[in-house]
Amino acid sequence: MPAYESAHEGEPNEGEPYEGAWAQRAEAELPGFRHQQETERCLEHGLRGAPTITDRTIPTFSRGELPHFAGERGTFLKCPFVEDVREVGDAEVAVFGVPLDAGATYRPGTRFGPQGIRRSTNLFGTYCYELGVDLREQLNMVDIGDVFTIPGNLEKSFDQISQAMAHVVSNGVTPVVIGGDHSIGYPTIRGMAPHVDGNIGIIHFDRHVDTQESDLDERMHTCPWFHANNISNAPATNLVQIGIGGWQAPRAGVRVSRERGTTIITVSDVERVGVEKVAEIALETAWKDAKAVYLSFDIDVVDAGFVPGTGWPEPGGLLPREALKLVRKVAEAGLAGVEIVECSPPYDWAEQTALLSSRVILDSLATLVRTGRLGRKAARRSGAAWGPEAA
Repeated sequence: MPAYESAHEGEPNEGEPYEGAWAQRAEAELPGFRHQQETERCLEHGLRGAPTITDRTIPTFSRGELPHFAGERGTFLKCPFVEDVREVGDAEVAVFGVPLDAGATYRPGTRFGPQGIRRSTNLFGTYCYELGVDLREQLNMVDIGDVFTIPGNLEKSFDQISQAMAHVVSNGVTPVVIGGDHSIGYPTIRGMAPHVDGNIGIIHFDRHVDTQESDLDERMHTCPWFHANNISNAPATNLVQIGIGGWQAPRAGVRVSRERGTTIITVSDVERVGVEKVAEIALETAWKDAKAVYLSFDIDVVDAGFVPGTGWPEPGGLLPREALKLVRKVAEAGLAGVEIVECSPPYDWAEQTALLSSRVILDSLATLVRTGRLGRKAARRSGAAWGPEAA
């Protein structure tokens, strides 16, 4: 596992044990260039507000982040949209959706996951208090839209997904993938693997092992890791699975996990040894002799009471605080990419599942910025951009 250092003066001081006090100091260190740039662009393109508006930074037509309930760009966190994907190499992080639910074996609806998750981010700003990070100011992130999947044809959709992933990774850009059902785990790894000079470790959050060879005679959302681990540089011994358990773990998959030597950590294990120890085990396993680690987060790993909008809701999963803390811990050592899967908006009450799905992505990215893994590449394209200023 590679060593890392915090991008800030790290943690609360010995005489100041509260994160809240550290976060107050950290905010003062953050730049405001991109916010100012966005304000000027909003006034230019949206017309200055009516004479009765006291705040002269408010335009007539909504542009940019505010207000959160209007002016929706349709992108993740309202970040810049890149229409020509040939220009993706200018970015440091590229978000793209995979609207696929043809691999679901119970509830459908995850084809609307990318749309629902993006919409839920309208609630959030770009700044995280506890982590002391402002993504608009510090991360050159873009949204490149959705993969054109083929309803009713998993294999053609897999080919499309692998090609999309390969395009992003081959341009030196970190992918953030919004699913979609969990069958996409196989084609995302397949698209990444040729562009990693060494083994890929996979940290997989889920209530289900997803390691059986086939389900209903196809490579469904219960099967991604059987096929991903057949790729020569994505071995099963670098697969660690967190949160497995309950009454929906098919024995066929459990047999494969046992035979191939994957590492399985249950929710009870998290309770017994704690988040920090589980994260330590996960990192040691995933990073052993690996050059990169990929995070695949199935939202159904969280207790179904918090995430009703998913294809296979399972009671007894992780609590949201546990899940997010684990995500932040495993992200500290660096991630080659992130995917969030199995958010099904048609079953989602009050956007609870979409909101937590968004937080998994946001907390991963903010941790990567805080630890200096991301946040180093300035955009050079004209027009709207996020992240550090170009020299």
